[in-house]
Amino acid sequence: MTILLTASAGVNAGKLAIVIDDFGYQPRNENQVLAMPTAVSIAVLPNAPHAREMATRAHQQGREVLIHLPMAPLSKQPLERDTLRPEMSRDEIARIVRDAVGKVPYARGVNNHMGSAMTSSLGGMRNVMQVLEQYPFYFLDSMTIGNSQSRQAAAGTGISVIKRNVFLDDTSNEADIRQQFNRAVALARRNGSAIAIGHPHPNTVRVLTQMLSTLPADIVLVRPSMLLNESYAPAPAPGPKPVPPRTPFRGIPQCIAKQTPPPVYADAMFKAIFSSLEDTRRVMFGGGGKPLPAPSRPEK
Repeated sequence: MTILLTASAGVNAGKLAIVIDDFGYQPRNENQVLAMPTAVSIAVLPNAPHAREMATRAHQQGREVLIHLPMAPLSKQPLERDTLRPEMSRDEIARIVRDAVGKVPYARGVNNHMGSAMTSSLGGMRNVMQVLEQYPFYFLDSMTIGNSQSRQAAAGTGISVIKRNVFLDDTSNEADIRQQFNRAVALARRNGSAIAIGHPHPNTVRVLTQMLSTLPADIVLVRPSMLLNESYAPAPAPGPKPVPPRTPFRGIPQCIAKQTPPPVYADAMFKAIFSSLEDTRRVMFGGGGKPLPAPSRPEK
């Protein structure tokens, strides 16, 4: 019985994927992330000084590695070298991606670093998806803008797209981070799965270390790639609009009596029944015997 209950809990568990971005710049904090359960994945900035080292260490642990690909934001702020921009040619994007693949070994997927201007550009993201199709990658959309075009751009390319549900550390306040973690757990429980993204900040590391040690029994940590087949199902294409018939059926006109029919009282009904029974008796007994008594009238 215990085995059956455990198996049932595993089947019904909510799946929670956690990805820690911006790896490659803070080895001290990042080493604490690498001490967390190996289902916690990391996203490495290609031009960070410790990119190769951290990607290699994570892979050796059996941890999933993503390329944290810099993409242009709408706001004005300092950019990483080789940040993808909507106006770039596909050849230029291919060069940058090829360089990133060489700097972040063992990558299983790609997610965007910043990128609100790039991910909201359908043309730009089509170029990105067509380049990524040459690699065995999926794309995790960090959803830095609501009208991201990643899924539309990936249509027809074979690239699977999944999306972030919760940012853990929009603020550095530990209470806020804890609240966001609980929100991710609630979404995983309600929807079956959720993806949370955080950063290797000291407070984020502290909260995650505490809360992962007391993860609810009905929540299981998974790698993002384990959600590829269940996070998104494209809506069916709309069918053709129905063509109205040339001569539509309009129903049968109601027959209205010209005169009100006379009322039928209960006396007449009982007389008819009595007459029918009397006729049956005559047929069966040859007209002999006493007549049947008349039925009594029901009480009101």
